Order: sequence, then C-alpha cells, then structure tokens
Amino acid sequence: MSLGFEEAGFNVVAAFELDELHVEYHTKNFPLCHTVEADISQLTGADVRRLGELGDRQIDVLFGGSPCQGFSLIGRRDHGDPRSKLLFDFARLVDELKPKYFVVENVAGLLLGKAKRFYDDFVALVTAAEYSVCEPWLLTATDFGVPQRRKRVFIVGYQRSLTKPTMPVGVFTVATNSLSEKVSSLKPCPTVWDAIGDLSHLGKSPALYKTDGFTGALQTTSQYAKILRGEERDPESNSLRRLRSPKTLTGCLLTTHKKKTTARFCATEPGTYEPITRFYRLSKQGYSNTIRAGTDHTRGSYMAARPIHPEEPRVIVVREAARLHSYPDWFIFHPTRWHAFRQIGNSVPPLLARSVARAIHTVL
Repeated sequence: MSLGFEEAGFNVVAAFELDELHVEYHTKNFPLCHTVEADISQLTGADVRRLGELGDRQIDVLFGGSPCQGFSLIGRRDHGDPRSKLLFDFARLVDELKPKYFVVENVAGLLLGKAKRFYDDFVALVTAAEYSVCEPWLLTATDFGVPQRRKRVFIVGYQRSLTKPTMPVGVFTVATNSLSEKVSSLKPCPTVWDAIGDLSHLGKSPALYKTDGFTGALQTTSQYAKILRGEERDPESNSLRRLRSPKTLTGCLLTTHKKKTTARFCATEPGTYEPITRFYRLSKQGYSNTIRAGTDHTRGSYMAARPIHPEEPRVIVVREAARLHSYPDWFIFHPTRWHAFRQIGNSVPPLLARSVARAIHTVL
C-alpha cells in the first residue's frame, strides 16, 4: 500500500506495524517514512501524531490493511479472531485523526455471511464520526496490470464536505479466445511469462540453493519486466527514485525438493493443481493464482502453498512471487522464504494500490 500511494503522488510520512521484521523491511524500503513498531489497538490519535512526528498537520489519507484471516474464504474462517477487531481500532483512529480520506483493504469475504457484520459495524462507526463511505470497491488485480488473479475489497471514506472519489476502472484485460477479447480497446494484462520469463534460468544456478542473491545477466523483451528491473521508466509512477537494476538481485534462493515431489511437479500440467500438495502450476501465457502468506509463529509458522514454475519442476522463488505481485526489483524482502512470502502474500500489489490511491489523489 505504501508503494502504491507513493507511486500515485503521495508523501507517505508515517507507518505503524506490530511485527518487528515488517517494521525493519518497511524502514529499509521507505527510509524517509517514520515507521513505528506498535499495536494500533493500544494507540490514540495523539500517540500516532507524536510517534509519527506529524505534529498538527492535516492528514490527507489514512490507509491500512487489517488482518484478513477472520474473513478469508481460504481455510477456516474464524470470526472470533481478535485481529478482526482491529478494523474497529482503525475506525476509532479515523475519528481521532480526522483525515480527509481513508482507505481500508481486506479480502472479499468481509462482505459475505457473518463477516459482513464487521463491515456494517465499521461503517456505522465512521458514519458516526461524520464520514461518508463509498460502496465497497471490489477490485481484481489483473484489471490493473498485475499478472495475478487476486481480488480484494477497499472501503473508502471521506469527510462529508469533500468530493466523493470514483472507483477506479480497470484498463487491462486478460487473455481469452472470445470475440470480446479480440475487439477490446483495453491493454492486455502482462502474463506470468512477461513477469518472470527472464528469471527462468535461476533453477540452473546451483549456487542459489545456498545464497539469496543472483548476479548474472538478465534479458527480456517484456516492458513489464523492464520497468520492474528499472531499465525503463514507468511513465505513470511518481515514486521517489531508488537504485535501479541492482547488481545483486535478492530473493532468488531455490527450494530443494525430494525426487518424488519433483516427479509430481513434472507430471502436473500448467494451469492445473498438483493433486498431493495442491500447489498450482503456473501457465506461461496465463496468470498466477492468489499468492498467499502462510501463518505467523503464533499460528504454527506454516508456509503457504507456493505456485509451481511453468517450465521447471520447482516452486517459484521470492523474487518471482514479487514480480507476479508487481514489486520492482529494488524492493527487498526478508532473506528467509517464510518471512518473505508472508510479506508479499499479506500485501496489496503496488499497481492495484496505486490505482486506488490515484482515485483519491485526483479528487484532492
């Protein structure tokens, strides 16, 4: 979310996060932002201003993503998960900080079944604080140029005296064989191979079973990959300039698989699920399934199912997941795969976040 808002033209000045590792890596990627390790359920608006060094400045946008596990349609939905109530702490901080606009991101399951009461109660709280709330923005990442079929809901609110933002409209279309695709005026969404094709030979580098960094040459004809590598300028991004095309590409540590697992991966057709692990095998001309986060150490430290590479009998590496999420190559993640996949899987694809942020930037 931070990167997407920055790319849309905002100065991201303060951030709050409970997990110390996420704080560390947010600080590394956003050195000009005051990133604070804190539990927002324990903070007042005054605390946020003090710790974030905001003073009495007017806040344009307060944005965040509360934990989604209580609402997710994947796995067991635990509506009693105490983290679900952080949504109400966000509402309280909206009331205390009085931003012009606010954005909350979560899974689509927030709008369904018993989980919807959390949404309804949240809307009631911010409405009582004299905010208007847009109809939920249910957006799919592929519509905004991310090669991943990830669907998320965004709750957007604004002070009643201000202009209502308009839900962003997707400008990309996914590849199909239908007539509607052939006559569409939309740009084709980048595919899996557009995103990771230049990284396909990582599996042939034995050193990457022991080290996270790759120093070899990369070549691609994909504009999507060239932009993420920093070889071409992204004409729609207003982000701060970072190191372009880093000499060492991080996040490339390979996973060692047993022979039986490798054989099963080989036998799995692209675009289908491997029957034992239920890992999805990517299709070169298709799109990734939703990249998941796994669980934290308080809930078993389980690694989420990782997609299988479309050509090689292996799961994708962190950098390939980052490309499929629209992260540029200068963005760094924790060197441990479990932590890195949590960081990616729990985050909003930057290009999707950018589209939401731009809708608010436009009315401001």
